[in-house]
Amino acid sequence: MSLRIEWKKIQSQGVSFVYYNSEFTGDLRGRAEMLNTGIRIRNVTRRDSGTYRCEISAKSEEGQRLGEATITLTVLVAPTTPVCEVPSSAMTGTVVQMSCKETEGSPPSEYQWYKNGVALLEKTGTGSARAANITYTMNKKSGTLLFNTVTKNDTGEYFCEASNGIGLSQKCSVKRMQVDDLNVSGIIVAVVLVALVMVLCGLGVFYAQKKGYFAKESSSQKKMNYQSTSEKDFKHTKSFFI
Repeated sequence: MSLRIEWKKIQSQGVSFVYYNSEFTGDLRGRAEMLNTGIRIRNVTRRDSGTYRCEISAKSEEGQRLGEATITLTVLVAPTTPVCEVPSSAMTGTVVQMSCKETEGSPPSEYQWYKNGVALLEKTGTGSARAANITYTMNKKSGTLLFNTVTKNDTGEYFCEASNGIGLSQKCSVKRMQVDDLNVSGIIVAVVLVALVMVLCGLGVFYAQKKGYFAKESSSQKKMNYQSTSEKDFKHTKSFFI
């Protein structure tokens, strides 16, 4: 007899009204309309995704009757170009982590890494991935590619591809990582040069001290400067008799 309809959106920060007192509120104002007891939303965006609850109340001969229904809306959005972080150089035996991320895709994207144009295998412990004896861990959910100990064989051109089944996959630009061995001979040469410079500096200081360049002035060379006082500067402060 007297039908009352309310729509609410359930969010992590609480419940907000969508349709109340026969009008739309908030972000849906001006781009939504009622169809009987349902809602038609125009120009949906990712922010419209969420859980909605329809609440209906009506008077009857038995009194007030209530009913409700919950609907989950997922707005599908194709991924955007991901942002990839790949170090340009690394030393053998070190830990290297690459990252790949995009935040616009809905549902969230999964990530695939490529090296020299070839898709990298996941470390599953079975099949071809196990036979390849791979030394990295690829997380398709987070987009990370982790090398516990990189080797020179890991040198190459890397890029990442994001996809969520909506629209076309997107990939970042290709970036090269160069892995080199630790230059032990160069480090030894540098240490020897530093030690040689320190020895030369010490010999220079010793020679200067021996020549007396750093000798302290003798007491006979020290002169005491006294400021003479002229008669004009003398002030008569007391009168006295002899």
